[in-house]
Amino acid sequence: SKVVFFSRSVEGFKQNLVHNEDQFQTYCNKVFAGWDFCITDPNAARLKHRSLQYELQTDLEEERQRRKIAERTMKEKLRIYSLRIFINIIVIAVLSGCFYCIYRATVFSQENLNVSIRHDIRTDSATLLVQYLPSVVITLANFIAPQIFSFLITFEDYSPAFEIRLTLMRCVFVRLANIGVLLFSLWSQISGCATDKCKACGYNYKLYPCWESEVGREMYKLMIFDFIIILAVTLFVDFPRKFLVTHCSCKPIQWCGLREFGISDNVLEIVYGQTICWIGTFFSPLLPAIATIKYFIIFYIKKISLIHTCKPAARPIRTSSSNFFFLVVLLIGLVLAFIPLGISIAHIPSSKACGPFRSFNTSWAVVPYTVLEFPAGLQTVLHGIASEAFAVTFFMVICLIMFYFIALAGAHKRVVEHLREQLVMVRFDPFFCTPK
Repeated sequence: SKVVFFSRSVEGFKQNLVHNEDQFQTYCNKVFAGWDFCITDPNAARLKHRSLQYELQTDLEEERQRRKIAERTMKEKLRIYSLRIFINIIVIAVLSGCFYCIYRATVFSQENLNVSIRHDIRTDSATLLVQYLPSVVITLANFIAPQIFSFLITFEDYSPAFEIRLTLMRCVFVRLANIGVLLFSLWSQISGCATDKCKACGYNYKLYPCWESEVGREMYKLMIFDFIIILAVTLFVDFPRKFLVTHCSCKPIQWCGLREFGISDNVLEIVYGQTICWIGTFFSPLLPAIATIKYFIIFYIKKISLIHTCKPAARPIRTSSSNFFFLVVLLIGLVLAFIPLGISIAHIPSSKACGPFRSFNTSWAVVPYTVLEFPAGLQTVLHGIASEAFAVTFFMVICLIMFYFIALAGAHKRVVEHLREQLVMVRFDPFFCTPK
């Protein structure tokens, strides 16, 4: 799956590199060469017609936005830049508020949950609420913050493509950072201990005898609450909203209208859920199976909601050129998931009361122990791969390969530019390429 992910990312990069054409060629390609004459089915022809129409609308919208930006006066630029600075201050304040609420909720939940466990209070509903408090706060922050960002971005006057990317980056940052704050809060509670036994174990053994299970439990809660929120919004917000707009003639309801299908929001939900799955797989091995079932159900829920309760976006957005950006965002989620996971495996001592690594100091210690049980020849090969000489050689080879592909991409780009120049010459001089 990772190979497919990187291959799709590289394919999207190549498409962005080759198809970086000027606006005149874009219109010509769509008007004169965009139709597929092999289409015979009326429904397929209708879909192709709508696709071309939408792409032309997107091009015209981007051209209108570029002309509007070029015609701005100095006073308008100062006003827009001042407004953007003020809005970014609000965004930072919202992010800080979300992080502080998550941190306080996690600390409060862990402290009160430990008190309840010591007093053997396990059936109280208040204890259940305290136990799920961090997941509830994170879910609310993930639901409210993107709505605020989507509202604020409308006043910053960006192009549609940059608007969706900036909104997506802000929302991705708040969601991934929320997970990071949760893990930091948990690890500060797990690592914090004052007794000699805790210091000997390296973690708070008295309150967290199986701290890996606690982290896996939190990831499981986030996965379940994310599914509940998506299902609840679709069933109790989108469908009632569709019913009211269709059967009620009240002006405020008609002004509100149907919900627009947000590409960034739906991509963000996938990135967020996949990041939770990547982090929680080590602590909860069944979490990938739960995530598979979750997204199988969500796919059909989103499909039904898109067909029956949503309307197209008012501003056309070129989604095809954003595919590479979406994959890059998913790659960022993968890298950020490896950071806390690597710290857990290599730095935090493993639980002494449970788990497959209870006999080792850290989870990573099982790797050299397992290597020592391999045959002598295989051990020599593995030690050679892990040596500094192999690492330096591998790095140099990777750099050479990277420079080669950069040079190759530059050569291909120059060939494409040369072909475009020839096309321009053919347009002005029909006999330019006529064989003699």
